Amino acid sequence: CKKFHCQAVMGVICVLSTDRTPGNAEANQAESSEFMPNADDKKTPRFTDFEGKTSFGMSVFNLGNAIMGSGILGLAYAMANTGIVLFIILLTAVAGLSLYSIHLLLKSSGVVGIRAYEQLGFRAFGTPGKMAAGIAITLQNIGAMSSYLYIVKYEFPLVIQAFLKWYLNGNYLVVIVSCSVILPLALMKQLGYLGYTSGFSLSCMVFFLIAVIYKKFQVKCPFDDYAHNRTVLGFNTSVEADPGGVKITPEGDPACTPHLFNLNSQAAYTVPILAFAFVCHPEVLPIYTELRNPTKTKMQHISNISIGVMYIMYLLAALFGYLTFIGEVEAELLHTYSRIDPYDTLILCVRLAVLTAVTLTVPIVLFPVRRAIQQLFFPNKTFWWPRHIAIAVTLLTLINLLVIFAPNILGIFGVIGATSAPCLIFIFPAVFYIRIVPEEEEPMRSAPKILAACFAFLGVLFMVMSISFIIIDWTSGTSKGSSGH
Repeated sequence: CKKFHCQAVMGVICVLSTDRTPGNAEANQAESSEFMPNADDKKTPRFTDFEGKTSFGMSVFNLGNAIMGSGILGLAYAMANTGIVLFIILLTAVAGLSLYSIHLLLKSSGVVGIRAYEQLGFRAFGTPGKMAAGIAITLQNIGAMSSYLYIVKYEFPLVIQAFLKWYLNGNYLVVIVSCSVILPLALMKQLGYLGYTSGFSLSCMVFFLIAVIYKKFQVKCPFDDYAHNRTVLGFNTSVEADPGGVKITPEGDPACTPHLFNLNSQAAYTVPILAFAFVCHPEVLPIYTELRNPTKTKMQHISNISIGVMYIMYLLAALFGYLTFIGEVEAELLHTYSRIDPYDTLILCVRLAVLTAVTLTVPIVLFPVRRAIQQLFFPNKTFWWPRHIAIAVTLLTLINLLVIFAPNILGIFGVIGATSAPCLIFIFPAVFYIRIVPEEEEPMRSAPKILAACFAFLGVLFMVMSISFIIIDWTSGTSKGSSGH
């Protein structure tokens, strides 16, 4: 008995000594300091029940795909309404502010050990903060997904008609794509699984950018709408009119002169469109959660690379799209190319690439919405496949209804960008940071918190001004955003 007892005791000691190896002790300490910063807070949620396995590169792809979307199609139109210099200033400012707000989110997340936007709101302001964050994420991402499916609705029928010589209603195509492509990807349990599709989506947008740059040197200004043949008339000519009735403008026409500065009523849409184009904040914390060996510095590097690459792509697409068409550019750039030649093979391939890219972006954007709904209505429930599937199906059904019955894509960019985007980019990260970071670490009158307060005020000011401009523009009856697509 004594021998058996000694063996048992030695076994227990061996197990305990194994659990207290330096590596495990360090891991236990890290977990304790990150996920349970207060010993008294027994209910601090562990916001991941799996070890992050997503690589640095795949995380860059996922975040870049979350940033890149159909907003790139409206940037040339935004540049036409502000001028080149003012557009670059605004684009640079919005990109820099987006990076700063991600810094605030990551700092707040590190202080309390929470990597869920809604839970940061709860820690800062209780249930109202959690509700506000969840609603803003839901509205923002539903608007984004709707805009992506708008591209499918209006571009896919043109591609099918050009290649297959028969027409299919865009509403049917939206439903088909949602059920056959988007839904299976949206049912993935973890966001990291979509890294490969995100990489392919970004490569499609790179092809779009290359085509836009190439077309700048192929399409000469002035150009004429496609009428009786596939030839763009009026290159380097002083003829006043074509016998077929298509007007030919002289080479030196002012319509072919780009503007460095330009302000008109449509400029009210510019800042909301830019803000909407850089919103990736709902996806930052989920990507951070699934990152392999996650640290704040590593996630900040991922954000810097993603936003930096998207900034370059946005700038080039807007610049070359604007220089191609000057004042004739439309709210959706691809539609402007169709006015020259609706059967241009390169543009048809670009349409197909953009369709692929935005379709593969929808599942990335759907993940934070589903997570917000779970945080709001099922906060203490473990993962359950029926609920996971039901939320995805319900969201896609709602978005399909919006796309089929809502009249305009630019209105979605303007209104959603002017309301939820300022909250997610400016206001929430700043006020969460002020409330969460303890005064012992940073007093209320410290420079970081004063800067965060100014950042929140800037968001409120931006929201009020943008909504006011858009309302004035709509009521004046001159808004292109209120017209049919």
